[in-house]
Amino acid sequence: MTGEPIRPEHLDELTAAMADLTGALEAEPGEAEILGVVCAEAVRAIPGADMASITAIRDGEPSTAASTDERAVEIDRFQYAAGEGPCLRAAETGEVVRLPLATAGAAWPRFTARARELGVGSYLAAPLRVDDHLSGALNLFGHGGHGFAETDSRLLQLYTTVVSFGLRTTRRYHRARQRATELEAAMRSRAVIEQAKGILMAVHRIGADDAMKLLVTESQRTNVKLRDIATRFVEDLSSTGFPG
Repeated sequence: MTGEPIRPEHLDELTAAMADLTGALEAEPGEAEILGVVCAEAVRAIPGADMASITAIRDGEPSTAASTDERAVEIDRFQYAAGEGPCLRAAETGEVVRLPLATAGAAWPRFTARARELGVGSYLAAPLRVDDHLSGALNLFGHGGHGFAETDSRLLQLYTTVVSFGLRTTRRYHRARQRATELEAAMRSRAVIEQAKGILMAVHRIGADDAMKLLVTESQRTNVKLRDIATRFVEDLSSTGFPG
């Protein structure tokens, strides 16, 4: 089936799967949920795929980050234990691995035996590289012995390209929003500290450095963050009134 054109209905299914994935990303779920959707939509988009999993390589160690079926997780575990297999090859080489299990026994006997026991006859894996924190492979399992088609490889490559871009963009957005939140919090903290310093300077007729030392001393004495000391001081004074 090498060179077979991608049929319109396959593109329609892929387009629908990617649209649903985009909708899921916009809902801002957690990473585990996002990767679960990636697996589910891959099974939907790629003909012959009955199960899917994602192998994530973190600090050189592989693990299954998401799956549609516990049997896929079990097959992945056999590959990790053996230190070899199609998912690891796809992750390491950056190339798609496509095969019927009938031809995989010589290269990966443990993986092949366990996959057959669990009813898998075909395998397709594509590298999935998002950023420094997430890389690995998207793995598809077929119950039939078709070995997947060349068009399936092309569809999966297109899908993983979109997935990688979407996840990368989403991660950048979340990091930017987190930085903005942290900056806003820092600005609020700085503002209340400056307010507390100003009150202390006025009440005790001292300079800015001495006022800051009073706040720091109280923070150390009570083991309470400086920001919280300042906030408490300003709130207490607001409730009791500025001393005359």
